[in-house]
Amino acid sequence: MTIEPTDGAFPGDVLRGISTTILRRINPIAAMGEAKANAPEADLPDFAPRGEIMRRLFEGEGVSPAYLVTLASLYKDMADSGAKSLAPDLAGFIGRRPETIRGHLKQARRDGYLTTVTGKAGGELTAEAQTILDALDLEALGVGSSRR
Repeated sequence: MTIEPTDGAFPGDVLRGISTTILRRINPIAAMGEAKANAPEADLPDFAPRGEIMRRLFEGEGVSPAYLVTLASLYKDMADSGAKSLAPDLAGFIGRRPETIRGHLKQARRDGYLTTVTGKAGGELTAEAQTILDALDLEALGVGSSRR
């Protein structure tokens, strides 16, 4: 975070700097929430093609390691992009309820494919998950050869 004087600020105020009283009033969490709320949705990546991969894996294999890793990868990237309503959006891709997706994400974490970030959505894919993701045959799923 950078704090800079505004145009027209009194030179004496600028020289004295910012007071601790003012610093205590700054709420970075609220500012990030406001920035995310005001960000245009068009700036978010289109996750639908990857959602199609996830749907096809689920229909073909059920709750398999490949499906869980694909779900975890998509969930992580959506969280990192600032997307809202992750579980409902993911559920829409495969035609299931958000509670079902939350259960699948818990299973992906239990199975060691996705790490936990306490109190936040997202996480990191593990090395095991990355190996499974790299081995997916996307051509066979009919979604081309792009991995992410």
